[in-house]
Amino acid sequence: MNEWYQVKCKFTKEFTDGTLKRVTEPCLYSAMSFTEAEERAYKEIGEYVRGEFLITHIAKQKIQDIFDYEDSDVWYKAKVSYVSEDADSGKEKKVNNSYLVNAQNTNEASDRIKDSLRGLMVSYEISKVEKTDIVEIYPYDPEAFESEEEDVQSIEASSNINVAYSSEEE
Repeated sequence: MNEWYQVKCKFTKEFTDGTLKRVTEPCLYSAMSFTEAEERAYKEIGEYVRGEFLITHIAKQKIQDIFDYEDSDVWYKAKVSYVSEDADSGKEKKVNNSYLVNAQNTNEASDRIKDSLRGLMVSYEISKVEKTDIVEIYPYDPEAFESEEEDVQSIEASSNINVAYSSEEE
């Protein structure tokens, strides 16, 4: 099962006015482990950052779902609460889930969360909507992962090296 990992990368960024500044930008990666998240971060970030960069932080994030709209680059995190009944004991308990949505402002983010959760069969409450500093989200792509494995296997198959070793001293 894939988890979401927030990876912070520090690098020198060139702004539109031509100035250079050292920044730390967080991105979100869907991965199976911390190691895979770090590997994907190095690959993705290495494609668009020139020069040195450093992964400064990796943390697991509890994100239930992500609602991606094409019209905004600003991500909002919404905390949604609902009451669930335990099947064994019959007791009610409060369940909190976090969702990410991109929007222009908090009101639009709240409206988009409501629209996305419209089919939910329980009544819920959006207790908090806050702007995040997440720059980019990289979902898990199993096809890309499979093609990387095939590339590694073909390299390993083509690089068979036969080494003769003699234990006799000359």
